[in-house]
Amino acid sequence: MNEKSWSFHEKELKDAQVERMSAGFFPPYDKESPFLPTFRRIPISELKNHSILQALTTEANGWKPCVKSTEVLRAQEEWEAVDNIQPETGSQAISDQPDQLISFSEALQHFQTVDLSSFKKRIQPTIRRTGLAAVRHLLFGPPKLHQALHEERDFVLTIAQCGLDSQDPVHGRILQTIYKKLTGSKFDCALHGDHWEDLGFQGTDPATDLRGAGFLALLHLLYLVMDSKTLLMAQEILRLSRHHIQQFPFCLMSVNITRITIQALREECLTRECNRQQKVIPVVNSFYAAIFFRLAHVWRTQQKTISDSGFVLRDLEVLAKKSPRRLLKTLEIYLDGLSKGQASVFRVPKMHEPQASHSKDLPFTGVCDLPLESSEGMGTRPV
Repeated sequence: MNEKSWSFHEKELKDAQVERMSAGFFPPYDKESPFLPTFRRIPISELKNHSILQALTTEANGWKPCVKSTEVLRAQEEWEAVDNIQPETGSQAISDQPDQLISFSEALQHFQTVDLSSFKKRIQPTIRRTGLAAVRHLLFGPPKLHQALHEERDFVLTIAQCGLDSQDPVHGRILQTIYKKLTGSKFDCALHGDHWEDLGFQGTDPATDLRGAGFLALLHLLYLVMDSKTLLMAQEILRLSRHHIQQFPFCLMSVNITRITIQALREECLTRECNRQQKVIPVVNSFYAAIFFRLAHVWRTQQKTISDSGFVLRDLEVLAKKSPRRLLKTLEIYLDGLSKGQASVFRVPKMHEPQASHSKDLPFTGVCDLPLESSEGMGTRPV
């Protein structure tokens, strides 16, 4: 028997089987039967369209199906939905995943690519001095910032004029990174909520606490948590801020330290160090971290409380402007000790008391809340 006659015979056999099954006769199960492989070669989503199965579901020889039970109806609905199942799209899968952490350099590059011209018009790179103060600064003040560094300095001050935009994906990633690194969480959080109060913001929206520091305050926090050494320092300060007696709002304190840093930059207190390193942003970041480290040391060793916050910040501002190199050197020694596995300069013991809650009603006083005092006759004012 040749191949064509065999195919014809096989077709007749299958047609006969369909007729028998339509009439209610079912052949005994046989693994060797050529009938079963017919189904094995058909995708499951196409089975219901096959002629054999259609023949099984049609009325044959006057036979009418009985009333279908609930289970049968449910099974039929599931079967009808087989070819309606769609694979999950890549975009939806990505959106359901937590945001990736963002580095400080990546965040900085974002600001370098967006148009900040409207914010740049607002900055005042250096403070205005008049009369005797101007003469004294000219004769005995710090050297002028190198011309090549003016653009980088202005860029830093421009970021300090930018606000937080919750619609900007990069801004959101920066907030998520700060939250995850400080809390150890692996999951994203809402951009508004009580969890930000737990980290030391005064309200549920971090954007409302950036007065006088702008987005630079968040970049400084990002810098603090994305470096392995300064992250350890940040976590120690966070534990100190949750002390049941010495508690203080961690993030709000950080914003005030950024304000001090901005003012020191504008008063040219960092000029000598910037000229020495031929950089502005790394000096500003280290200076911010050095002030935060100094604050934590004073707060811990001198048993400061929230009622002392304004005065501690004012003393820090005076010290920062007078001895910036001293602060930077102290931070350098501390970080070097961390790299050698030595204990922290200020060791914050783990508290067994319940964690203190940071209420927005805490009587916290920042540098912008204290009356301004003229320094050497200079009319300083917040950025």
